[in-house]
Amino acid sequence: MTAVDVVRESARAGRMVFFEESARDGAQAKTLMTADFRVRLAREQGAVFGVDGPRHVVFAAGFPSVCAQEFEATRQVALEAQESVSPSAICRGTAQDVRLALSAVRGAAHARVMVIVAASEATARALVHTGARDALAGGLDVVKEAVHLADGIAVDVCLVDAPRADHALVAEYTGALTAEGAGTIVLADTVGDLVPGQTRKLFQQVAEGAGAESVLVSHLHNDLGLGLANTLAALESGVRVAACSWLGMAERSGMVATEQLLFLLAHDPAKAAQVLGPGCTPWWTTPDLARLPGIARMVSAETGVPLTVTTPIVGTGVATISTGTPFTHPQTFQPFDPEHHLGLPPTVVLTHLASRRVLRAVALRLGYDLNPDHTGTALVWVKDRAYRLGQAVVADADFATYLEGLTAGTPASVPAPHPASAPAS
Repeated sequence: MTAVDVVRESARAGRMVFFEESARDGAQAKTLMTADFRVRLAREQGAVFGVDGPRHVVFAAGFPSVCAQEFEATRQVALEAQESVSPSAICRGTAQDVRLALSAVRGAAHARVMVIVAASEATARALVHTGARDALAGGLDVVKEAVHLADGIAVDVCLVDAPRADHALVAEYTGALTAEGAGTIVLADTVGDLVPGQTRKLFQQVAEGAGAESVLVSHLHNDLGLGLANTLAALESGVRVAACSWLGMAERSGMVATEQLLFLLAHDPAKAAQVLGPGCTPWWTTPDLARLPGIARMVSAETGVPLTVTTPIVGTGVATISTGTPFTHPQTFQPFDPEHHLGLPPTVVLTHLASRRVLRAVALRLGYDLNPDHTGTALVWVKDRAYRLGQAVVADADFATYLEGLTAGTPASVPAPHPASAPAS
């Protein structure tokens, strides 16, 4: 049966596709998403792109050969989220694994499997106990069989440790795999030690050697903190399918974060053009970026991976203001408008750096319209409290208690911190 490969179609039309790895590679970050949550996440991520979710999101639902439960979770995603994303099952390069992966997604619309094949000498020796060329030749045979058995399911291939492999050999087999019917070829850096110049060279060399029919996918880790930078380098080289993971969850130090990559490419057309080229049209449906913070909070709650004050795009520090000049000139001191792009209204946070204007704004939010004398008195209290407790942020509840006494004529001394904002012991 011949089926339209919407991922290849999107990539070849210059549209962006996100190969979502948080349920699969994220497990190597010591997290485990339930089957129901994987379905929920796939649906939510697809909804960012409306009816075009399957054309913009490949969702790596799981690795069926891990155990029966993983097989069932993968199958549940394939059947229940097939209208939202292109569901994918991941497998090793063996006939048995391929058959299991195909059975996990069979019957689902836009279904895919991804076959993992060693590309470098080191990984070939570790995974299949042979040299790289033999490993790639064996992978080609497995992929031929997978395509034969697929019956409309797209077959992708992940070339493990591609940067440390012979680039000419990778290009040769990328072309051969594509000729045998592979939908996309993933070049995985595996150990996360690339710098952007190396990434650019890798994808350019493989693309040139493999031929125009091959669709490459970047899968780039963050061990040196360069996952996003390396992914952008791959996109600059013409790649249009990028593996990513919510909150950057993946093996060791993770990989490029979905929310960061998507926001960067979608919030400002000029920035997208800097990466993807002038006149780029990366979307079938413009992404709804206001969904990103909610999805990130959902993933954090499920996995226990925290959102911190310094997490870009979706962290707790986004849309917050605590000092005077940014309070009066917010557009001057932020790279984008969080309320416009993400639906996050500005929040003024009271800290030891507060100005009179900041303090009055927080007081008004709590229902207290302070006169100048009360403002000055409260500002002294805030700063004294912060340094005595060694804690920058004054919780609203603590400040409201203080203001109640201040406006009643009985100002409080420095209180114990509110439980919600107490420093860790």
